[in-house]
This record gives sequence, C-alpha cells and structure tokens, in this order.
Amino acid sequence: MIPQDFVDQLLTRVDIVDVVDRYVPLKRGGQNYLACCPFHKEKSPSFTVSPSKQFYHCFGCGAHGSAIGFVMEYQGLGFVEAVKLLAEGIGMQVPESVGRQPAEERQARERKMSLEQAMQRAADYYKQQLKSAVDAIGYLKGRGLSGEIAARFGLGFAPGQWQNLEAAFDNYDDALLVEGGLVIVNEEGRRYDRFRERVMFPIRNQRGAIIGFGGRVLGKGEPKYLNSPETPLFEKGRELYGLYEARQAIRAKNRVLVVEGYMDVVALAQFGIEYAVATLGTSTSGEHVRKLMRHADHVYFCFDGDSAGQKAAWRALENSLPQLVDGKSLHFLFLPEEHDPDSYIRASGSEAFETLLEQQSLPLSSYFTRELTRRVELDTPEGKADLIRQSAPLLAQIGAPALGFIIKKRLAELAGVDVDDFDRLVGLKKPERKGRREYRLPEESNRQVNTSIIRKQVKWLLMNPTWANDVEMPDSLTLSDELACFAMLAERAQQSEAPTTAQLVECIRGTPYEGLVDSVLQQAMQDPEEFASPDEDDRNQFRDGNQRLLQLIRAAELGRLIQKSRSERLSPEESHLMRELLVRPG
Repeated sequence: MIPQDFVDQLLTRVDIVDVVDRYVPLKRGGQNYLACCPFHKEKSPSFTVSPSKQFYHCFGCGAHGSAIGFVMEYQGLGFVEAVKLLAEGIGMQVPESVGRQPAEERQARERKMSLEQAMQRAADYYKQQLKSAVDAIGYLKGRGLSGEIAARFGLGFAPGQWQNLEAAFDNYDDALLVEGGLVIVNEEGRRYDRFRERVMFPIRNQRGAIIGFGGRVLGKGEPKYLNSPETPLFEKGRELYGLYEARQAIRAKNRVLVVEGYMDVVALAQFGIEYAVATLGTSTSGEHVRKLMRHADHVYFCFDGDSAGQKAAWRALENSLPQLVDGKSLHFLFLPEEHDPDSYIRASGSEAFETLLEQQSLPLSSYFTRELTRRVELDTPEGKADLIRQSAPLLAQIGAPALGFIIKKRLAELAGVDVDDFDRLVGLKKPERKGRREYRLPEESNRQVNTSIIRKQVKWLLMNPTWANDVEMPDSLTLSDELACFAMLAERAQQSEAPTTAQLVECIRGTPYEGLVDSVLQQAMQDPEEFASPDEDDRNQFRDGNQRLLQLIRAAELGRLIQKSRSERLSPEESHLMRELLVRPG
C-alpha cells in the first residue's frame, strides 16, 4: 500500500493536462481542455480536462478521475502500477508503506507477482492440453467456436487425472498453487487439482493478467461450471468475465451486455456480439453495476425466461438501484424459455439477436413497474395500498433523482394518488398540520439526516476543495456514513495548502466511501457548469448547507439521547451533552 501523503504529493507535482495530452491530444477550450473521449466513440469532443481541479470528465460516457485514474483506465493498470508510472516520469521514488516494514512490503508484492505468474503458467498448460483433447475440441466445435475465438479468450482444457498440474510446475507442493485456488488439500493432506475434465476459461483483470479460472464440465457432471475460489487475486463480486476482451467493443457501441455464462460470452463474440461479459457464479452486485456504467451508458442484462432467470433479474435490479445515475440506462431482456444467449444466436444469428435486444428489452423503469404491479391486484383498494407498501423501500434506494421521481410518479398514478400523497403514505413527507402547531420530540430519535443535503454538500466540496475551511463537524456527535464521508473529505482538504478535486477523490480510493463519492460525481458532472468557476452566491449556499447539516445532526442526536433516557440511565457525558443540546439544539 502506497502512503496517502505520497499520493497527495504526486498529484501536486504532475499536471493532468500534460499526462492526458501524452495519450490524447488536447485543445484549449476556455478555462479547460477538450478532446474526443478515448473511452468511447464520439464525433465531437465531450472529454474535458480541468487544470484547476486536476480532474477529467467525459460528458458523453461519464468517465472521470484524477491523473492516476486516467492512467489506470487508459493503460489498463492497477493503482500501484499507475502511481509508479507517473512517479517515474517525474523522478519521484515510490516509498514503501508505513504500515509494513520494507521487507514485508516487498515480500507481499513479490507474492502477488508470483501468484500471477502461477496463474499464467497454469493457463499456458491448459491451453497446450486443449490441442490434443479430442473430446474438448469436438465440444467447442459443436458449439460453433472457431480456433481464432478460442485463442482470443485463451481457452484450454484440464485433463481428467488428479494431479495434471504436476507436469506444469517444478514443485507441485508449492503453497502458491493452493493459495491461487489451483490445487486442493484434503483432510488427509493429499493434494489434487481443483479443475479436472473441464474446458477452461481464464478470467482476466483490467490489466489482462489472469486472476482465476472457470471450468465447464464435459458431459453431464456436476457442477456444470466450477469457478476459482476467492484468492488474493480474485474476488467474484468485483470481477466480470470477458471485460478485458470486450473493452474496445463496449466503447465503440457504448453498450455492454451482461449474460450468465462463460460460453454465452464466447459464443456471442463468435457471432460478432463482442461487447458481452458474464458474472462469475454470483448475482450481479452493486460493484458490478458501478464498473459497467463506467464503461458504457447503456447496460443490458440478458436472462433466461424461466423462473430462475426471473429471480436473477430481480436481484440484479435490487442491487442496481443505489448505483443508478441519471443519464445512464439499464435494460432487461428475457429470452424464450427454451433458449440461452448461446443457443439463440446460433439458431437465429447476430442480427436477430441485436434486434431482439433493442426492441424487446425492458428499460429498468418499465421492468420495475411491471414486476411490482404483477404482485398485487390493482383493481382493489387493498392491492393499490400493497403496491405503495412494496415500492416504498425500493424507491428510497434509487440513486438517480430524476429517474426515481418519474418511477414514483408512475406508481402513484397506478395507485390512484398524487405524488404528494404518495410521499406522505410512504413516510417521505410529513402531513400538514392544521390549527395550533404542536411541539413534540421526534418519535424516532435515530432518524437519518437528509441524504440529499449531504450529497449536495459533498458535491460542492469535491468541486471546490478550498471551501473546506467553511466546514465544521462536531467531534462529540454521532455521524452517519454519508456525514462521515463529508467530514473526512473536509478534514483532508483542510490539511492541504492547495487541495484539488483529484486529491480528494484519491484519498477515498479503497475506503467504504468510494462508491458514494463516485455516485455524487457521476450525478454532478452531468452539468458542464460544474467545471466553471463558482461565484459568491454558490459559496453562500455551501455555507448555509453546512449550518443546516449541523442543525439536523444536533436534532438527531438530541432525539437519540431522549429516547435512550426513557429506557436506561445516561452516562454523565451523555447527560451533559443532552443539556447542551436542549439549550441550543440548532
């Protein structure tokens, strides 16, 4: 791990304009620089680089980040490799992590490199074995695959013997083989290959390094598909099969197709649909969706039409809701029950498949509404009430404000109420009081501080880091995750003499707040004005927002303490804090 102080120093010494210009010629456009985006196909430039923020953003595909992020995305490098490349370019020496001794850090790095080398050696072995595996070759030819496609995806074959990899490695007892998931050790201490009698599909990361395998059994054995276990290189919930191979096609089409199996990806590529990827034996996760939306504006999920496919699609929708961004679209396609993507495209061809994809897939909003209305009886008051009840927790998760409002408006129409009544019924808006106002303590003392206010303040701070001196966060009060993120960003900016957007974004890389910040940036940067210089009215709005946040935090904490005091004794510190808040709750 590279110390954060070094990352901050690196970002102050490299100029993102110079970094990007090495790969993509930039032209001056007012205060910023412009180019056609290198991450998707476009005719007019929408890729903007801000020298003041040291940040880039494409208003076409949504790609954004610091100089480090640009090198990672353009070169397909990991974070550490990108930092080292930039540091070497300006003569900076990357230090070892302060959390480890230099020897430990070096050993960990060498261990990871050794694991990657072991995975590559195994892949080379499996690929060589495929050349003489008559049954495996017959299976692949029977699925319509050419040698060119098999080579492009690095397909191989694991023979049926128990210790095939003994022929590929000098030391079959090497612990790396177990750590990489290639070899299993049973209770008696006996070693044997994890993958046997299977067609092998290497799984690559964004750099193209092999990090795991999927194995498809020949015949009717179980499990049909076997994946590598979780390892230091491989995390199923974050990786997508075929993404490395599909990157160029995804950018050219500005769409990505998500299917369920390795063979689907390979078969689609054989027929010219080269922008497909597959999840790795898990349901689609929020991290998957974030990664996909960074690569394309249009994400298509393709599922079998049976009950299992319907369940998988709904899980994908639920996990997608918090990641949604206005300007990006998700679609759901259900194939006829007798088909999967592989069989459909072999039976009907690529043109018919793409026509089906474009004409029969449902936008997320339509699929969301259709599924909820299927579950209730809309011709009865009870059914309409149930629709409101079921939709409330899902609507609260939608990260795209405009899309969320439109979906809510449609559901309100179906339920026979207006939007304001809908909000009151699901608890998003308090009922209007008539007559004399009643002053009462909140019934729920642990109510959340308004998330929309926090996201707006996070946006202002990211775009204008020098405003951090206007931020005051109370040390003694409990902060939600969103508020803790805001406080962390403000603290980092306050510690820097001339903070930039790039520095703030990089300081939260790898933290639990990375997704929140990425979502805020995606939403904020749909407006080109975000790259313009703010005026004093903007800063006053930011200051007013800070004061409002403080009021909400204090009110929430006061409610929590009062609620607690009704059932148990408060500590002396809590009693003192409650008295202070009662005197000045705002």
